[in-house]
Amino acid sequence: MRQVRSQESRLPGIAALARRYDVFLLDQFGVLHDGAAPYPGAVDCLARLKDEGKRIALISNSGKRSGPNEERLVRLGFAPGSWDHFVSSGEVAWRRLAQMLAGGALSSGARCLLISRDGDRSAVDGLTLRLVPEGSEADVVLLAASEGDRYEIGHYRKLLEPAARRGVPCYCTNPDKIMLTATGRQFGAGRIAELYQELGGKVFWIGKPFAEIYRAALALCGNPQPENVVCVGDSVEHDIAGGQASGLATALVATGILADAGDAELTALFERHDARPDYLLPAFTW
Repeated sequence: MRQVRSQESRLPGIAALARRYDVFLLDQFGVLHDGAAPYPGAVDCLARLKDEGKRIALISNSGKRSGPNEERLVRLGFAPGSWDHFVSSGEVAWRRLAQMLAGGALSSGARCLLISRDGDRSAVDGLTLRLVPEGSEADVVLLAASEGDRYEIGHYRKLLEPAARRGVPCYCTNPDKIMLTATGRQFGAGRIAELYQELGGKVFWIGKPFAEIYRAALALCGNPQPENVVCVGDSVEHDIAGGQASGLATALVATGILADAGDAELTALFERHDARPDYLLPAFTW
């Protein structure tokens, strides 16, 4: 495993990283955009990075599959082709569930409680699962997103407790515990997964900081040498800890969930998650 510096380097922008690395694993929420609009300079920076000949994989804790995520980026104004691959935790989970169904580890027609946003069903499109509305009916729980801006955590407790009590497995495809919404920061799907564990249920985590999503992204990029790769994100717990555990360099941007964080809060986060970035940047700008 690569050694992490005791003190991160502060850089003015992505150009300095482009001189050092050939492969970029980039987070989307909190780095490229806030869910509603791109951050200033992010569209041009991503295109410039691609023009410099870098290989770019967007790696996201989104419970949606890769296709819908890419379509949203284009709607937000990012140029098609300014990234090489998009790897979402939802895509990784979909492929794992498809393999389980094909191999018999999960029965065709199994009853699935899907927790997502705005009724989105893309996480199970094409899978031979039967959706049910209550945890008491479920054979499997698929936790793809949170509607923490609409519901209190008690709503999810009531929904999930019967499934947890029966030992129903839960697949969390969005480990983020905090999400950005129009009403500010709210609890994310990762917090709901923690609740499921508190209720006695078993959770299988898919996404950052866990290794599976990094393996998938690196494979798509041709399995480059680790010293040629840098991960850029706004979460110490997910982006920095995940990249560090995979033996990759990491860069933390001071946007997204860390937009208002001071040095003392950052230091506390580094200590809490036993992860420190190699680089600090003010934003994803050139």
